[in-house]
Amino acid sequence: MKYVCDAPRRQTWFRIETLVEAEQESALMDHKVAKHFQRAWEQADRAFKPVSERYIEQDIGRAAHAQATMPLFLTLRDQDGEGLVTAMLPPGGVESDSFQIIVVGRANADPYPDHGEAIRVLGEHFGLTLDRESCFPYRR
Repeated sequence: MKYVCDAPRRQTWFRIETLVEAEQESALMDHKVAKHFQRAWEQADRAFKPVSERYIEQDIGRAAHAQATMPLFLTLRDQDGEGLVTAMLPPGGVESDSFQIIVVGRANADPYPDHGEAIRVLGEHFGLTLDRESCFPYRR
């Protein structure tokens, strides 16, 4: 995982960078973020064009391409490493009308009552508005 920014109450946002990390997040948070991560990685991988035709050089730039083109998968952790919130933002954290931002808590619960300020801080970091009405898909 890669550090993204600090949040209130000694919490921190990290970027999920690998499928293993996404699987760990899914297990910790009891949701399916790994499925979405894997789908996004595979789509980015299909779009990758190697810069060299030499077999040994075929993968140069593959991971960087995937990181640049797939959505950002993020996790909010407390000071003990406990998972609190998972977010999926558009590629590069850049606003896109064609991308549905998703922010969920454990077991797809609403994270806004307990972690709304941390979510707002993440939005400010990327210049995005991460309001509950448009980012939490499971309004009950």
